[in-house]
Amino acid sequence: MIPKLGGDAAERIIVALDYADAASALALVDRLPELRWVKVGLELFVACGPALVIELRRRGLRVFLDLKFHDIPATMAGAVGSAARLGAELITVHAAAGSQALAAAQAAAVAGAAQAGLPAPTLLAVTVLTSWESDRFRDELAVGEPLERHSSRLAALAVAAGVGGAVCSAHEVGRLRASHPRPFLLVTPGIRPRGSAAGDQARVMGPHQALAAGASLLVIGRPIREASDPAAAFAACLAESIGQSGEPGPAMR
Repeated sequence: MIPKLGGDAAERIIVALDYADAASALALVDRLPELRWVKVGLELFVACGPALVIELRRRGLRVFLDLKFHDIPATMAGAVGSAARLGAELITVHAAAGSQALAAAQAAAVAGAAQAGLPAPTLLAVTVLTSWESDRFRDELAVGEPLERHSSRLAALAVAAGVGGAVCSAHEVGRLRASHPRPFLLVTPGIRPRGSAAGDQARVMGPHQALAAGASLLVIGRPIREASDPAAAFAACLAESIGQSGEPGPAMR
């Protein structure tokens, strides 16, 4: 099931709660009254477990559970089914796990949510991590085709397996959107508003540019989390996402 997204900018920004403890994550949430979506990744989930997902949902937030499952089909299916029962609306799996694992995970997502009386989440297939740059990707992984083409291949594999979205760099989002129209979701990490450092992300883009290229949702972490005033940083991201003119990007119309 593809999640419904409202027309305002806050519905398009997922704030990454990349902390090692629940208190820090919830403290940031409390400072962002306009916040709609949060990302719970590996570090926070390993530290806090399912209870934090339940608490975030209790506070009315929509949860992107970014655990990037990548295993044999049965194990991926079991993990995704458990995640779906928590009420996460978005769950990541690695497209590189292959078509059988993706199809098994998709079926488990639907079944797990149904067992809990919840709408089915949308699986997001991770294509190529945004920390990779082209030359290192080719040399270290010995992948013969260009990074962008490989990302497209993995997204197509996910679509064929019935998966409802993909995670990709904003640099690949235009190519993927041309091949996979909405409602297929394209979620882009590595978003850096003006004046932000790239950090360990190799392929970054600004909020408005990413939405204009076809992104559905943007993941923003450090520029908000590490700001001296996170609320002001979040507001700046909202403003930048709609562009200097104040008009919403194509993904928000």
